[in-house]
Amino acid sequence: MEKKENIILAKTIDFSLSIIAFCEELETNKKQVIARQLLRSGTSIGANIHEVQNAESKVDFIHKVKIAAKELEETKYWLTLCKNAVTYPFNNDLESKINEIGLIIYKILSTSKK
Repeated sequence: MEKKENIILAKTIDFSLSIIAFCEELETNKKQVIARQLLRSGTSIGANIHEVQNAESKVDFIHKVKIAAKELEETKYWLTLCKNAVTYPFNNDLESKINEIGLIIYKILSTSKK
């Protein structure tokens, strides 16, 4: 039997790789403070989603997904700063990717609480 692809895992890995590349661009442009914050929160989403795969209980599962959601919101904040700061680069693809991940994470949360 073929194992079905876990969409949220795939999307968070892809997003993390995109965040790493964007943060390298920020570093090149001497925007180290935001680059470090964005790198931490942006890659943490996927790390927490990976942890969810081995949750010990439904409560643990929901708790870990909520942590991923918090990291997602923090990442959106840093991306918004980049988008609105005149001297910062911005990547529209990251914005669409994080919005898509957000829809999935919040759907997982609402479904899990039922």
